[in-house]
Amino acid sequence: AQIVSAADKVDAGLPTAIAVSRLIAVGTSHGLALIFDQNQALRLCLGSTSVGGQYGAISALSINNDCSRLLCGFAKGQITMWDLASGKLLRSITDAHPPGTAILHIKFTDDPTLAICNDSGGSVFELTFKRVMGVRTCESRCLFSGSKGEVCCIEPLHSKPELKDHPITQFSLLAMASLTKILVIGLKPSLKVWMTFPYGRMDPSSVPLLAWHFVAVHNYVNPMLAFCRGDVVHFLLVKRDESGAIHVTKQKHLHLYYDLINFTWINSRTVVLLDSVEKLHVIDRQTQEELETVEISEVQLVYNSSHFKSLATGGNVSQALALVGEKACYQSISSYGGQIFYLGTKSVYVMMLRSWRERVDHLLKQDCLTEALALAWSFHEGKAKAVVGLSGDASKRKAVVADRMVEILFHYADRALKKCPDQGKIQVMEQHFQDMVPVIVDYCLLLERKDLLFSQMYDKLSENSVAKGVFLECLEPYILSDKLVGMTPQVMKDLIVHFQDKKLMENVEALIVHMDITSLDIQQVVLMCWENRLYDAMIYVYNRGMNEFISPMEKLFRVIAPPLNAGRTLTDEQVVMGNKLLVYISCCLAGRAYPLGDIPEDLVPLVKNQVFEFLIRLHSAEASPEEEIYPYVRTLLHFDTREFLNVLALTFEDFKNDKQAVEYQQRIVDILLKVMVENSDFTPSQVGCLFTFLARQLAKPDNTLFVNRTLFDQVLEFLCSPDDDSRHSERQQVLLELLQAGGIVQFEESRLIRMAEKAEFYQICEFMYEREHQYDKIIDCYLRDPLREEEVFNYIHNILSIPGHSAEEKQSVWQKAMDHIEELVSLRPCKAAELVAIHFSEQIETVIK
Repeated sequence: AQIVSAADKVDAGLPTAIAVSRLIAVGTSHGLALIFDQNQALRLCLGSTSVGGQYGAISALSINNDCSRLLCGFAKGQITMWDLASGKLLRSITDAHPPGTAILHIKFTDDPTLAICNDSGGSVFELTFKRVMGVRTCESRCLFSGSKGEVCCIEPLHSKPELKDHPITQFSLLAMASLTKILVIGLKPSLKVWMTFPYGRMDPSSVPLLAWHFVAVHNYVNPMLAFCRGDVVHFLLVKRDESGAIHVTKQKHLHLYYDLINFTWINSRTVVLLDSVEKLHVIDRQTQEELETVEISEVQLVYNSSHFKSLATGGNVSQALALVGEKACYQSISSYGGQIFYLGTKSVYVMMLRSWRERVDHLLKQDCLTEALALAWSFHEGKAKAVVGLSGDASKRKAVVADRMVEILFHYADRALKKCPDQGKIQVMEQHFQDMVPVIVDYCLLLERKDLLFSQMYDKLSENSVAKGVFLECLEPYILSDKLVGMTPQVMKDLIVHFQDKKLMENVEALIVHMDITSLDIQQVVLMCWENRLYDAMIYVYNRGMNEFISPMEKLFRVIAPPLNAGRTLTDEQVVMGNKLLVYISCCLAGRAYPLGDIPEDLVPLVKNQVFEFLIRLHSAEASPEEEIYPYVRTLLHFDTREFLNVLALTFEDFKNDKQAVEYQQRIVDILLKVMVENSDFTPSQVGCLFTFLARQLAKPDNTLFVNRTLFDQVLEFLCSPDDDSRHSERQQVLLELLQAGGIVQFEESRLIRMAEKAEFYQICEFMYEREHQYDKIIDCYLRDPLREEEVFNYIHNILSIPGHSAEEKQSVWQKAMDHIEELVSLRPCKAAELVAIHFSEQIETVIK
């Protein structure tokens, strides 16, 4: 509106060009420059319609760095310089370039005495401004002749004050784009071409674009040149090496699905592109993600076509340049201070990225609280794109965003309570809070604001009993994954009570073993655990809450010992208790906490000693006169001999360099022998387990245990007892395991074989004959064993076929098979025939007879 109003007052004509700094300059078709301040008030009207009639329309504008000078380029080729403070005309330049060509671009460099212009002949000129004896002059030098390929876009590198000492700024770099290539030249200290980049064939109507910006790559800040034509953007990084030379390296390029007519940097990470159908695209440079698109056709953007066709001077331009000019809008778009100004036929439009706070608030106004929190969190974590308004170091940025997130969370909690359905099923209310409350919990924990979560937020949500329950349930996954420790006593108590009321006792147990329960009423929690059979939790509370490791064992032993000692079968619940007891003892002796984690290092020796001393007690604390000695060891052996011995075996592995532990080892072995060998309550399998365990321990190279060898003889007598036919296969299996575990060294082998034969332990005999390579005798073992007699055929075949046996060994087996051929034929005729055909073909007649 201001443009139209001002233009009407002075007959300025239509807007043609714009330049923006602290002031906004708008050139017009009648040769005037209208100067507005940031409040859109008209400050100056430079030039006159009479001069405009002589020079034509303003075709290009440029404001210098300190906003004190304005350069105007005209459609008929003239250039004027104005003082923006006084509105005084300082220079009229009519001979800077060949006549008959329009000024397409005019640009100040960082040096206020140096500017660059580009005309419709495709040539580029350097303008040097001097003042000698009070007379202002302008010297022109041709940098590039249009006869070598027309330049239609120029862009000098500008640096902000904080980068004025950057090593590259001293070169006063200038980028130029012709219709076939890009050039980067240095104007200082002397003219030099630093890069030439041919870009190949393109759509001849597409517009070449150039834009500089300083970016940080690998922690070094250097200028980056964006060049685009058509639908591809190339990023070129400019660096200076130690020798002082400048190097230009290609970075990854951006492939688009639209033709560009403008490229503008908003900041080092965000660019704004305008396509040929006047749609803006906001792009994150590093990820190449398109963040937003905006239609701007309503702007009625001004195009510079007439100047590219040089209509004011008779249209004396090449067809190629005129074709590019169809979409050219170089002089209609200008950026300053993170804002982009678009010149329309009637007004100027400003586009800027919203600050991070505005973006969050925009979502809040739309009642999108969850989305607002998610966006704010992305700012907090530094993962958001196109961020504006967050400066300072990372910790300060995080603090600013966190404060805003806390405000939103309070608002969110209020909204959750207010929006709760007043009527309807309880499930509807639960669903409402299940949709909302987890968000509060999640973000409070992400922000590490447990103080807020367990005070104000919890108090607020506790106003509604359903919300309170959902809140407590939200804590469960965090507790179970050990991401939440250090809750207030009140919240812990409420949490346990809540799950208890819902009869979710397994959940209660899982939670307790992940919580710091020292601030709770320990006795009350223990009682609750015991009454609800939460044995893991009970043990955990004793251990963590009171550093008490013996009481849990006593409680469990009191339940499982009486039925075991009475020979009764345990209930399923008692079996569970016994198994937990074994695992708990194993953990304590290994220095691990139960049911998870580790015992504090300073407590490990103490706990091991306490548990061992407890296990090897002669009598329990409340012993009756009838109680047998070593009740705890006895109970565990009766409960599960093999697993208890496995626990001890694992424990002995940790005892290697501990003198006291070695003493414990010998003591418990003596007790095991005393309890099992002097008692008829144990089965052969259980006794065998003990001696197999002992054999393995004695077979170790660093063994320090002593076991009387006569005990092994007693076990052999016990297992081979010929007057007891019960458990025959069990006894044999137990003895076999004992021998395989290294126990064979404890026996006289000839006596062992005699007793095995007498007991008809043919697998034992086979084991012994195998050691002596008496393979022929093993055939007798198979034939005498009703359970394995049919396996004899495979055995004979394997010995006679498989390499590794001597000729003598094979001959003895062959002969033994011949001796028993009738028996073999009677056993399985087909198998025998197959065996004879393969290994006894020369004796077929003998066999048949």
